[in-house]
Amino acid sequence: MMRLPHFRYHAPRTVKTAAKILASHAPGEAMLLSGGTDLLPNMKRRQQVPQAIIGLRGIAALSRVQNGAGLTLGAGLTLTRLVRDELIREKYRGLWQAAVQVATPHLRNMATLGGNICLDTRCNYYNQGYEWRRAIDFCMKKDGEVCWVAPGSSRCLAISSTDTAPILMALDARARLVSSQGTREVALADLYRNDGIDYIGKRPDEILTAVALPPSERWRSAYWKLRRRGSFDFPVLSVAAVVRLDPGGVVEEARIVLGAIAPCPMAAPEAAAFLAGKILDDDAIEEAASLASRVAKPMDNTDFALHWRKRVTREFVRYALQELRGDDMLAERRRLARWSMQREV
Repeated sequence: MMRLPHFRYHAPRTVKTAAKILASHAPGEAMLLSGGTDLLPNMKRRQQVPQAIIGLRGIAALSRVQNGAGLTLGAGLTLTRLVRDELIREKYRGLWQAAVQVATPHLRNMATLGGNICLDTRCNYYNQGYEWRRAIDFCMKKDGEVCWVAPGSSRCLAISSTDTAPILMALDARARLVSSQGTREVALADLYRNDGIDYIGKRPDEILTAVALPPSERWRSAYWKLRRRGSFDFPVLSVAAVVRLDPGGVVEEARIVLGAIAPCPMAAPEAAAFLAGKILDDDAIEEAASLASRVAKPMDNTDFALHWRKRVTREFVRYALQELRGDDMLAERRRLARWSMQREV
């Protein structure tokens, strides 16, 4: 049985108090806990061993949804609440699709939006028990010096496995970060770094409190996910795509973001730029899918062969764009995922 290490637990009732507690610790000494679906297993495997845990579930302000010019989502919202929100399902369809495909209903009841955005990077050599990792002399991400995915690499190649970040990036969302020094907002696209260890630009003393989405008028969004099992598993490839269409169906603007192929979600700007001014016919979709697939350079750090993951990127981008065109893709989703969305659609 894997047991949690010893730690001190704090249960603040306000963001301000939580920020003060966090600032009173040296970087890395304290960690934030919301749902705990990622942090607690990592602590049991001794991948993360904070001296103090700051629980955020008692902070009501982190679970609010605010309507305005767009939509502001508290970082403490559970993924179940996201899935059950009819406004998100209708206006931000891609985000709803991402949230509903995270793990299982039981875990979505606990897991939060903020936790998924800040999800630790993953790797076959890192996400193992302590004894297993010690047997291979550990890895660069924790306790070792070598990245076993690419021993000659100077940086960690653990991959980003968050489902919500790619679609939030494609939706041009902004993250609100609070510390004892004040509040700042950054584009979600600027929050991530292409490094498996230093993968997020949130400072150690900052708390992600909310995500702001811009207005959704005339935007369509879709999220597609590849995983071995039809439910529960982390993505080994994901595609987030959004388009804004004019009344004649011509693409005014597009964004495509690929997930689970690098330590951070990767935008495909060349493919997005190609779609501008075009109708989403088969030729345009095929060319955009080809351009987007050039961004995907997966490594041998997760499930499935890396060459196959590279090849199916093109197919998944095509599926996402076909769905944005208005094609009925439910049968294809069920075939690929071996999972029924009947209760959610």
